[in-house]
Amino acid sequence: MADFLDMVRRRLGLILAVTILGCIGSVFFALSQAHEYESSEVIQIEQPKISDELAQSTVESSAARRLQLIEQQLMARGNLLALMEEFDIYTNLPGLRPTEKVDLLRRSITITGVAAAREGFADDGAISVLTITARMDSPEKARAVAHALADATRELAAKQREEQTRETLAFFQNQERTLLDEIARVEAELATFRSENDISIEGSLEFRRSELSSLNDALLELDREIIAAQLELQSLDRSGNTRAATIERQQEELTRLLDSLTTQRQLLQDRRAALSASIETTPEVERTLADFDRRLDQLRDQLEEVSERRTAAEVGFSVESAARGERLMTLEEANLPDYPVTTSRKLMVAAGTVASILLGLGIAFLLELRRPVIRTARQMQRETGLMPVVSIPDTTTEKSRKSRNSRWEERREAGLQGRAARLARNGGSTGR
Repeated sequence: MADFLDMVRRRLGLILAVTILGCIGSVFFALSQAHEYESSEVIQIEQPKISDELAQSTVESSAARRLQLIEQQLMARGNLLALMEEFDIYTNLPGLRPTEKVDLLRRSITITGVAAAREGFADDGAISVLTITARMDSPEKARAVAHALADATRELAAKQREEQTRETLAFFQNQERTLLDEIARVEAELATFRSENDISIEGSLEFRRSELSSLNDALLELDREIIAAQLELQSLDRSGNTRAATIERQQEELTRLLDSLTTQRQLLQDRRAALSASIETTPEVERTLADFDRRLDQLRDQLEEVSERRTAAEVGFSVESAARGERLMTLEEANLPDYPVTTSRKLMVAAGTVASILLGLGIAFLLELRRPVIRTARQMQRETGLMPVVSIPDTTTEKSRKSRNSRWEERREAGLQGRAARLARNGGSTGR
């Protein structure tokens, strides 16, 4: 400690000079640093007011992904340039290029989300709270920027959900119209095909075949009745036991019955012939008809499914239009910050002063290391182990030191003049 104090005493001028210069530099540095203020706005993400089981929304993506997309839109170059123009941000930095200003503003804005509590073991990406923080050179700008970003976030979130539900509804409506047009076109093609192939009887092919089977059964029954009438006509008693008038009357009745049955049979045969002609198609025509029926069935099934989804999309669109779905509400509005978040200028000056003192001591110690001189008897005993008998202090006064320095300067000047004279003589002889 004694050696340290001796060093401080010997190098006090140097230490004070470094300390004063450091303090002045610290003051200028502290004054050149601008204060920065932070303001935050907290947004709460409310869950839908109507249960998804009753009215399911068509917005299926997680809140984390949608908020990530919104953050990317907010941090886009065009949006940040518009924000700087609106609130006069970085107008005091004319030397910065627009790209540098955009990068600086991106680093000054922070958007963080807090995940909602999990239900079970699955992470559904739900966000409960979103915090938007702006760091500016004035408290008014910090609050204005944070509030503007929060408003833009709420607007983009509502617009995003509404656009998604509207696009979903428009898609299924378009699909439904397309399927209806396709069904009408296939039915028109089927009617044209029936007309071209003389399949004009209404009903399906199976119905006509069943009707043909019924006609065959009716013809068989008529044939039985005709045979029975003919047998009865042949079995009339033509002996003398029955009167002739009675026999003649019975014969006429049986004859009329046979004529009626024959006429009916002819009509049924004509009907059967017409049906047979209508269903006597080639295998390719039958395959074409079956293909038409299959296509119509598929289109009707698709139409039923699309109609169900379109109904669900209408419900989801109604939920979002009535603001009954997920919403972003302001939980804590951005306020004017009371204190800056940067380091205090007084603390900067104090730290610079301490650093200057330490730097002065360090320079003094390095100068001492350059000339490791034993200055006291105590140092002699510690370094060599020898105890000096006597120690003679430096008795040179300031006046003697000055006179010695002046004599050294005179000798130095005389030497320089002699060297100049020699150079002059050498130069003259060479010229001659």
